[in-house]
Amino acid sequence: MGNKASGSAGDAVYGLGVIGATIYYISTATGFWMGVLGFLKALVWPAFFVYEALKYLGM
Repeated sequence: MGNKASGSAGDAVYGLGVIGATIYYISTATGFWMGVLGFLKALVWPAFFVYEALKYLGM
């Protein structure tokens, strides 16, 4: 009990995605508040990804 061995690879991919998205959104921000919004968007990037993928697939 208490042994958690799964999810570490997914956590690493999510973490790298957050870092990459943060760098992208902040580098394209036109002001401070757009940078803050970019950081918040970077935290939820999987939701944007899944939404666009499902829209593309027509589901």
